[in-house]
Amino acid sequence: MVGGALPRTHGDMMRSRKETPSPDGRGSGSLIRLFIDQPLREGAEVAPSAGQEHYLRRVMRQEDGSRLILFDGSGGEYEATLHRTGLRVAGRIDIERELPLPVTVIQGACRSERIEWMLQKATELGAAAFTIVGCARATLQLPESRRARRLKRWRRIVIEAAEQSGRTRIPTVAWADRFDTVAAALPPGTLRWLLHPRGTTPWAEARGALAHADALALAVGPEGGFTDQEVTLLERHRFHPLSFGPRTMRSETAAPALLAAVQALLA
Repeated sequence: MVGGALPRTHGDMMRSRKETPSPDGRGSGSLIRLFIDQPLREGAEVAPSAGQEHYLRRVMRQEDGSRLILFDGSGGEYEATLHRTGLRVAGRIDIERELPLPVTVIQGACRSERIEWMLQKATELGAAAFTIVGCARATLQLPESRRARRLKRWRRIVIEAAEQSGRTRIPTVAWADRFDTVAAALPPGTLRWLLHPRGTTPWAEARGALAHADALALAVGPEGGFTDQEVTLLERHRFHPLSFGPRTMRSETAAPALLAAVQALLA
């Protein structure tokens, strides 16, 4: 099952978190990588969250003096050491692992576990922003009373995927009730693709437009697909129906598949 690939609890996610090679290349060891939700600077001392403290001390058995990598989502990362009083930030590492073209995924709301799988994989593949849309055929609806809690969980998933994959920036995650409100807010210069089984533009032709775009937006329907009205609406907002091969993909597979192709072209 596709959804089974995603760890189901925060603790499971933390235990599955990958380590990253030492930036100086010395030795065969590796360094744990953590996101710190505050601006970092050389010489600062920051306090890890309770969950991070538990992960470092209890799960990974780190001791005072252990080296690790921190990043704050603003680009680049920092080497740091673990001390009794917190994390001591050392030198900044100027490194860029982001796609040169920011990619926004506009995903029709499907079942929760499938959205989570998509968020995890698309973050690993470089997506810069996600908007989940409660569209006509959405199998997940989020009333106001549940929205903040669900968005918090989704943000945690993208943070942990960013930590694991070496990202230096954290994708944003938002909810919208309609496709048109999201499409209208896209900046000028955004190349807009609508992934559709009956797309009229093959990938082999469409990919050349990436060289002239400032950003890319991918619109993906829910499990039941777009309605005809939604396709018409998105086309009015200059979305081009794109064909990405002869087979029909699941809703949660489409964005990661296209992101992998975009990454291969832009790397």
